[in-house]
Amino acid sequence: MPADAGSNRRPETGAFFQRDRSWHPPALTPDYKTSVLRSPQKALLAFDNTASEITGPVFGHAILGELDDDLIHNFAKPGESAIGERIIVYGRVLDERGVGVSGALLEFWQANAGGRYRHKKDGYLAPLDPNFGGCGRTITDADGGYAFRTVKPGPYPWPNGPNDWRPSHIHFSVFGHGFAQRLVTQMYFEGDPLIWRCPIVRGIRDKAAVETLIAALDMQATIPFDARAYKFDIVLRGRRASLFENRPEGN
Repeated sequence: MPADAGSNRRPETGAFFQRDRSWHPPALTPDYKTSVLRSPQKALLAFDNTASEITGPVFGHAILGELDDDLIHNFAKPGESAIGERIIVYGRVLDERGVGVSGALLEFWQANAGGRYRHKKDGYLAPLDPNFGGCGRTITDADGGYAFRTVKPGPYPWPNGPNDWRPSHIHFSVFGHGFAQRLVTQMYFEGDPLIWRCPIVRGIRDKAAVETLIAALDMQATIPFDARAYKFDIVLRGRRASLFENRPEGN
């Protein structure tokens, strides 16, 4: 990635650290039914990173709207707000060395407090919240930090098995300094019993790997009489990398 302005950090031009395949879930997980058709049918090929993958546009705060990082209000009518448990989600985006990644674009989307998405194909019987759109974005600061406000999403049933439910979760998309660097993952919530019953989660063989996707409740970062806080760090590469849905072969 390009060196940070005013720093002595050299831009990265070589190949990225390889991912540990034993840490990431296999592409084919029959209990997660859609993986059967989506998983590769032939051996994977590894390619070196191209210049377009490790360089490209840098996102600036000028692209953000005033309420892009406030899902409680960014879709609400004036004077109103989304219904649900108000929370703050915060953390850092880190590289494989534990160094914060500045200027990364984070996009996030989720179901409402009742477990329903604002999407025409979501037929779950839970009601829509007229004051909740379910999506937002922010850009990491100089130390890789980010934060946004939202309501805690509800769990919902999905047609994978006769009685499968997704645990409460928030989807994250992370863009680096090149459009080919997009990574997607999910964040779960500490203490949710549905996490360990979810067929998607059970596709991850290592319990410690699952735990990297679970945000810790942080009572020290709460806003009294307003919102609880959850801490969720995202590690992009290397042996401590977060689990990503779209690029298990590495970025």
